[in-house]
Amino acid sequence: MALPAIAPYPMPGAADLPKNKVSWTPDPQRAVLLIHDMQRYFLNAFNAQQSPVPELLANIRALRQHCASLGIPVVYSAQPGGQTPEQRGLQLDLWGPGVSGGPDLKQIVDALAPGPDDIFLTKWRYSAFVKTDLLDILHKRGRDQLIICGIYAHIGCLQTASHAFMHDVQAFLVADALGDFSLEQHQLALNYAARLCAVTATTQQVIDALRPQTASGAQSLSRQQMREDVAEVLLQPASEIGEGENLLERGLDSIRLMSLVERWRGTGAEITFVELAERPTLTDWYALLVPATPRANSHHPS
Repeated sequence: MALPAIAPYPMPGAADLPKNKVSWTPDPQRAVLLIHDMQRYFLNAFNAQQSPVPELLANIRALRQHCASLGIPVVYSAQPGGQTPEQRGLQLDLWGPGVSGGPDLKQIVDALAPGPDDIFLTKWRYSAFVKTDLLDILHKRGRDQLIICGIYAHIGCLQTASHAFMHDVQAFLVADALGDFSLEQHQLALNYAARLCAVTATTQQVIDALRPQTASGAQSLSRQQMREDVAEVLLQPASEIGEGENLLERGLDSIRLMSLVERWRGTGAEITFVELAERPTLTDWYALLVPATPRANSHHPS
């Protein structure tokens, strides 16, 4: 009973979010990020070059980098290979023996390889809370929020969100950092979560909510966050973007540039499209925006 081949489908965005029944907000002092089952075995069911995979990987990477920069614990769940019938339980009847095909397939995909400070959780059932230490991890760190991304949205991710709710843990299902068998099942997970157990949000909405606040009430903007934001709009790894290279030549068109302007204005930065377009390098933008403090009664030098 191998996994079905998954046809490409468009990744849901902000306009596709259902109406949330509650208004919880992720808090960097309360949250844990769960990267759910992003193993080669499960990703192999997708076409890696087509949606939703590029967006899925880019958005999870952005979430992980942002959470790590704020000291938010990052937990990876992964199913083991070679499970016995007893370990597999009733999942054997529905899905067969599970992760198989060699030891490499149980590994987390290279684009999301865990860091030395990340927590690894061996997962045995749909929910990451069943037969694991996830609840203890949250309690020991004084955390009561769980940001969930990964695959598959309507199976393990949704069941984990539901169990979080039943353990009085606020869950956030990150709509554009999930993958599923189809758009219909992806949307099913979002609709169920929004009505019954969680908040649905986009990657950018979660990142914006988690940004640290300055003393004046404006959100701070770090060099690392700027690089991550640029990488996100370009759908490219942050590590591949040179600080001195012309970002317009890398593919930063006017629409993407304007989205960065609006995003950074939301942190309290007083910038214009022209200022960024005239000097389109990370080095120049660092000098202009870090720290992101209001520049009242000042002008950018000509």
